[in-house]
Amino acid sequence: MRALSLFANVGIAETYLNEIGLDVVVANELEPDRANFYQHLYPNCNMICGDITNSDIYNEVINQARLSKVEFIIATPPCQGMSIAGHNSPYDERNSLVKYAIDAVLDLNPKYVFLENVPQQLDTPIKYRGKEMLIPKYIETRLGKKYNFNSEVITNSMYYGVPQMRRRAIFLLVRKDIPFQWEFPIKEDPITLEEAFEGIPDLWPEIREKEFRNKLPKNSKEALSFHKWHRPPCHVWRNVECMLHTSTGNTAFDNEFYYPKRKDGNRVKGYETTYHRLFWDKPSSTITKWNGIMGSQNNVHPGRLWKYDDEGEALYTNPRVLTIYELLIVSSLPTDWNIPDWANEQLIRFVIGEGIPPLMVKKIIESVMDFERR
Repeated sequence: MRALSLFANVGIAETYLNEIGLDVVVANELEPDRANFYQHLYPNCNMICGDITNSDIYNEVINQARLSKVEFIIATPPCQGMSIAGHNSPYDERNSLVKYAIDAVLDLNPKYVFLENVPQQLDTPIKYRGKEMLIPKYIETRLGKKYNFNSEVITNSMYYGVPQMRRRAIFLLVRKDIPFQWEFPIKEDPITLEEAFEGIPDLWPEIREKEFRNKLPKNSKEALSFHKWHRPPCHVWRNVECMLHTSTGNTAFDNEFYYPKRKDGNRVKGYETTYHRLFWDKPSSTITKWNGIMGSQNNVHPGRLWKYDDEGEALYTNPRVLTIYELLIVSSLPTDWNIPDWANEQLIRFVIGEGIPPLMVKKIIESVMDFERR
């Protein structure tokens, strides 16, 4: 079966779809660097780079999808306007991009539609024909006569073999002439970071300031040669120092002295989810685009007890954000993911943080492909 991918990012959602017989043949992405990344991963896909709100781009996407006889649409519109990790503005113009996904469904009349976003989408208003309504009502108003919907909309990636807690709102649409009810698969037991990170060697970060670089042990040859993407992140010493004194599952804001500080020594203001170590006995928290910054949400490695300092204070290993290798694991991407050589670390971290875990996508769509093979 052939598919169209809208708001495609670099094609993270598509990673395992060929394994189950779904071939994404046309895709659209706004940003050129992401479109080039996508084309590197999927050289046989017709990637149309440009703004889908531009009528020429939209028409090209629709025409190419028709020529390719697309029967499946995957659409993951930007969530920054709705996400609690973003602006969280109900009137952010990006929230209305779902309109173009719905237009595409009506123009192409595919058998199946996979429409994904953050849970906040369910409470986000949108205007249609002069009336304001919530996005779920909008989708139902425009597509309800032609498509059946799944009964449960909210799910979590941790129930599908992904060691990451990532709640999503996913609409699973089946055209009404098809005798199939599409629902989420049976939930699986979550995978903890203890299980997911088994065998990964500890890694000390690089320190930005030269005068503090002797404060940490040197990384072992085993750690440095473990994997090309298991490389030491670089942090300023004051952030590393506060995380050295922060144990698994805790935030440095709770430390009596070694709390997050500015250059002038004054306390940093922030949420308790920042400068926060992950838990070993849980899946990772949601990976965001800012996963390379300790001051963003739940981004610091869980760490383990290392030693006690001269004052009897406990110190902990891995005072750093997750490496790209660890991000691949918690996002269910293959550890040999074919990342282009020209992609810089920030781009890689951004696209992983904004991508939907592909193993969850595969497991949700698998039932459709099983039905089609009957």
